[in-house]
Amino acid sequence: MAHIIVVGNEKGGAGKSTVAMHVATALARMGHRVGTLDLDMRQKSLGRYMLNRQTYLKDEGLDLPSPTYAELPEIDQDSIGPNENIYDHRLSKAVAALEPTSDFILIDCPGSHTRLSQVAHSLADTLLTPLNDSFVDFDLLAHVDTAGEQITGPSVYSEMVWNARQLRAQAGLSPIDWVVARNRVGAQQMVNKDKMERVIEKLARRIGFRIAPGFNERVIFRELFPRGLTLLDLRDIGVKNLNISNVAARQELRELIKALNLPGVTADF
Repeated sequence: MAHIIVVGNEKGGAGKSTVAMHVATALARMGHRVGTLDLDMRQKSLGRYMLNRQTYLKDEGLDLPSPTYAELPEIDQDSIGPNENIYDHRLSKAVAALEPTSDFILIDCPGSHTRLSQVAHSLADTLLTPLNDSFVDFDLLAHVDTAGEQITGPSVYSEMVWNARQLRAQAGLSPIDWVVARNRVGAQQMVNKDKMERVIEKLARRIGFRIAPGFNERVIFRELFPRGLTLLDLRDIGVKNLNISNVAARQELRELIKALNLPGVTADF
């Protein structure tokens, strides 16, 4: 069966689609078959990213390793039972269609709580949660005291992951490997950054996730989106000399892939 990677975080602006595209493309470039789904029915950032890639490669006559992308299929409402949810059927059918031709299926979830997102989390073998280095974003995982030092309780997203874990346990499936990637970490050593590091480590031990490095804030990510490209594609489109920022960003991606510890994957780029 395909290994399912879910990129989820109920807060927008955490860089989910950028992380999802880079992880999916990195896996494809390493020779793995990767299928992708975008569950954000409104914005479809990952879907747009994939479409931009297809258009750019076609216009430029390029053939670069790429993930495949599938839309959620339409389901006839009359074909489902009275107590069944149509979104469950759409997601299940999409995953079933991708599975025979995929080593990995990557699902990008919306930055909000939806039925599709909830079901996707219960399917996750690996759950990757990009998290901005901010207590505003951290509040989605857990509440902290006014000093920003002590955790006072889990928050809505952590509870949803807990419920997904319970569903998988009841179904006899392997536990979710939950990885939280600290995104957009500032280069300077600041008091807030140190507090974030301490409180995330406490929460990781308390509710059971692993901490991974994410991406620093870089202009290159915004520039790549219109062409559907990733950091690993730059040399293939004629960029011979990568600048220091691009080299550092590739290293960040390499470290993230290593930290995910996906089956059969060696970060050899």
